[in-house]
Amino acid sequence: MKTFTSLITIVFAALIATPSFAQTSGTSPAIGTAPVGVATAPTGQPNPQEMMKQMMEMSKLNENHKLLADMNGSWNYTIKMWMNPDPNAKPQESKGAATRKSAMGGRYFTMDVTGKLQMPGEDSKMKDMQFTGIQYSEGTYDPASKTFTFTSEMEMMPGMKTPVRELLKMTDKDHMMMEWYETHGGQEKKTMEIAYTRAGKK
Repeated sequence: MKTFTSLITIVFAALIATPSFAQTSGTSPAIGTAPVGVATAPTGQPNPQEMMKQMMEMSKLNENHKLLADMNGSWNYTIKMWMNPDPNAKPQESKGAATRKSAMGGRYFTMDVTGKLQMPGEDSKMKDMQFTGIQYSEGTYDPASKTFTFTSEMEMMPGMKTPVRELLKMTDKDHMMMEWYETHGGQEKKTMEIAYTRAGKK
């Protein structure tokens, strides 16, 4: 069995640590003042005490962290990949397990994934594959449809960037679906989906 780490989910953690998703917006740090004769920071610099107060406020957990924490736990998944250029060809399918957990006091989230990934080799035969790399995604959450939407660029080969769109839908507390779309030649195509079911559930 091959073991690989789902960097996609780790990216979710990066998003919750930024004000754009997990943190509420705040006012700009106030300009410091001090009595005559007391050393002050250069003009225009934020007051250190006010800046620290703002940082502490922004580091607090909020409803967005709870939203992501609800996905913690053990999951079983089925992955389908459409690698064949023939639109009528059946997708490659495999199964695996994943464990998602909080880190750093609930501010970050990681997912450890175990499974078997096979893709066509140079001789067109299916072979076990393993990839390493980092992908950074940004996105939004729609509470009405319980769906995260992320966009990014994938660079499998130097200089060859592929636009990517990811959808992660929370069907209910025990099921979620990830869909992966790639754009080639100006046309977007679904190339992967992962159906997650919480371990012990159907």
